[in-house]
Amino acid sequence: MAGSGSMALNDNDVFLARLARAREEMARQDVDFLFITPSSDMTYMLGYPAHESERLTLLGVPREGEPFVVVPTLEAVRLESRRDIVDVHRWEETESPTELVARLVEGAAGARVGVSDRTWAVFLMRLQEAMPDTRFASGNDVLRQLRMHKDAAEVELMRTAGERTDRAFNRFVVEETVTGKTEHQIADAIGRLMLEEGMQNVEFAIIGSGPNGASPHHMTSDRVVQPGDAIVMDFGASWQHYKSDITRTVFVGEPTAKFREVYETVLAANAAAHAAAKPGVACQDIDKAARDVIEAAGYGEYFIHRVGHGLGLDVHEEPYMVGGNTLPLAEGMVFSDEPGIYIPGEFGVRIEDILVCTADGAESFNRTARRDLISME
Repeated sequence: MAGSGSMALNDNDVFLARLARAREEMARQDVDFLFITPSSDMTYMLGYPAHESERLTLLGVPREGEPFVVVPTLEAVRLESRRDIVDVHRWEETESPTELVARLVEGAAGARVGVSDRTWAVFLMRLQEAMPDTRFASGNDVLRQLRMHKDAAEVELMRTAGERTDRAFNRFVVEETVTGKTEHQIADAIGRLMLEEGMQNVEFAIIGSGPNGASPHHMTSDRVVQPGDAIVMDFGASWQHYKSDITRTVFVGEPTAKFREVYETVLAANAAAHAAAKPGVACQDIDKAARDVIEAAGYGEYFIHRVGHGLGLDVHEEPYMVGGNTLPLAEGMVFSDEPGIYIPGEFGVRIEDILVCTADGAESFNRTARRDLISME
């Protein structure tokens, strides 16, 4: 099968390299320790998709010295494959895990600790109490620099996720009918097809039909699809924890002249953003490239969101393609290209692809999903 995705979450060399990059970034930003709790950040740094609970699991990365994990005894077995790269410290049900963390960094009074943004407030408060001389700050400045720049293993996984999601959509428009079905039934069908194409978990399926499509984050409902409806389909799933995300808009029956005009405008805006994406170009300029096309066509007031967001272990992560973001694109950044036009009370159109910035431009992970104006029954 094309694009099998070769890196698995048991590849210690990948995670050793990420830990080394974290230390380099910590040194650059004068951070002494990085504390990461269950989240996509922990999956990224350690390949351990720990679940959030009232029992503290914490990865500690010192700028100098060996990284460690504090983990409840009942879950420690899940970290056996990581013992070669981190010290695993179990805590029993009657022990305080925050006091264990404090002992592990003993002698680091006055240290600056970056804490991952997903850390529960109650855990941070307990850490502050156990480590009163420590300076706590957000660890996002360190983590965002790592996660925004996808390595080759990540890019390959996301390419596979995109290819499989494309196949699901192409099958949908051939195998399914939509007239008389509810938005929920359509969402179930596209979710089933993504799983059949090898994706591991359906993350979301937002289906907006007719006037519902004019709400970009419409909550999929029991509205029954009728002839003359446009259907905005925004959906994605995960492959080895990395996400896919795509939007296509189809029409039920013969498209109207107005719909055709809007569709072609959005398609041109999507192409303009893709063409603008290359290393060194500011994120805001990707947004502007698409927005200029829509405004020139007279639909500027109906484009009501940024043109893109980062994608990876989370569906929304940095970088963001939005006005005011002067961050320059760099090779390995992955983000959506999703301009849209939303006409209240009538319909919406959005076309979304996922792009990765390459050495001289941008590659789409959604090369094969149909982009022509599709009429369905």
